[in-house]
Amino acid sequence: MVGNKAVLRFLGATDTVTGSRYLVEYQGTRLLVDCGLFQGYKRLRERNRRPFPVPPSEIDAVLLTHAHLDHTGYLPLLVRDGFRGPVYSTEGTRELCRLLLPDSGHLQEEEARHAEHTGSSIHDPVLPLYTALDATRSLQSFRPVDFDSPVHVGDAFEAVFVPAGHILGAAQIHLRAGQQSIHFTGDLGRADDPLMNPPRPLEAVDVLVTESTYGNRKHPTGDAGKELADVVSRTAKRGGVVLIAAFAVGRAESLLLQLARLMRKRAIPEIPIYLNSPMAIDASYIYQQHPEEHRLKPEEFKAMYQLARMTRSVDDSKLLSLRGGPMIIISASGMLTGGRILHHIEAYGGDANNAVVLSGYQAGGTRGAALAAGTREVRIYGHDVRIRAEVVQLEGFSAHADSDAIIRWMHTAPQAPRMSYVTHGEPEASEALRLRIKHELGWKARVPEYLETVFLDNPH
Repeated sequence: MVGNKAVLRFLGATDTVTGSRYLVEYQGTRLLVDCGLFQGYKRLRERNRRPFPVPPSEIDAVLLTHAHLDHTGYLPLLVRDGFRGPVYSTEGTRELCRLLLPDSGHLQEEEARHAEHTGSSIHDPVLPLYTALDATRSLQSFRPVDFDSPVHVGDAFEAVFVPAGHILGAAQIHLRAGQQSIHFTGDLGRADDPLMNPPRPLEAVDVLVTESTYGNRKHPTGDAGKELADVVSRTAKRGGVVLIAAFAVGRAESLLLQLARLMRKRAIPEIPIYLNSPMAIDASYIYQQHPEEHRLKPEEFKAMYQLARMTRSVDDSKLLSLRGGPMIIISASGMLTGGRILHHIEAYGGDANNAVVLSGYQAGGTRGAALAAGTREVRIYGHDVRIRAEVVQLEGFSAHADSDAIIRWMHTAPQAPRMSYVTHGEPEASEALRLRIKHELGWKARVPEYLETVFLDNPH
């Protein structure tokens, strides 16, 4: 502990776009903002296996910006290893975590069993990072809060959750520790997102911690729907299968919305569409329960889910890998790190008549990033799969603000923060955004280092 000084420690998301974890300490109270998994490169994933930098039992509360696993996926391990405090999140985040966290535990167990069976791990015995039961137990710690309603953690902190767009329940977190204020963007959504409402403008703040996922890139200015229509149409003409790798929460909804609109305009042929993700199916019902957070009307939801055939069972999923085209399969995970999409790529990736569509950001070290970079051989469940299918990355479907949008969002602040810390991006993206903040806004900005500690009353 550091006495009465408010301190921020960067426990993740400093040299990568994953593993978001920020520890704030003040007056003997420790608060963790986000509790994410490191994903992608092996050197990053190995951090998940190391002891947490602070004993979990000494953390008083966790605040979650949103449900994606790079912000929440370490929580089952934190609870298993001794954290006993509350986990504060919006209701939407809590509901989505009830889907995502147990599924993550199940996948951890499945990967451990496969590694044990194939002898592909150096560990003996091969143990999962955590189990589905660990994840289910961690859900008991959640305490849902409303947007704009202050949450007090002891006498040290007051936190306010502010809409961020991006996905259902996503929040920016405005935190006050004594006289210091610190604002965490979480993942900022897009002002022009067809699904989600835009992020709330930035208010006056002493210290800003911003994401930089697209810090060195701009989203395409063209019509994302047309790009999707083109790949569907030419693949259908070849009699092929369109495999769309989609994040089960948020991206699946955006894709179904766009496909429904394209079908209605007859911009794509009428071929079968399958949503092969039980989690995405369940998430769709959660979205319908929170109409205040997104732009869709009930009739659009109805059209989207009449369009797709819902695939829940493992047997039905296996049948899809035998069916052949033309058809469209939307399945998780979005970066090809696991899930049913991998079985479909094993089945269809080797045929040049088919197409693999990457529908958003691909973190370094993932199979999706390798395919986007031109690699045409990926390792799936212990063996190499040659990819002859067409590979297309649809940047226009990203749910993140790009570099221009982040700068425009920062322009809404009534005054400059004393310091802006640029996190949650690959090194090139974070550095590019830092330079833009410095040169275009005239603000002080830094890219912090992993495990770095800063004092909030004298940020540097």
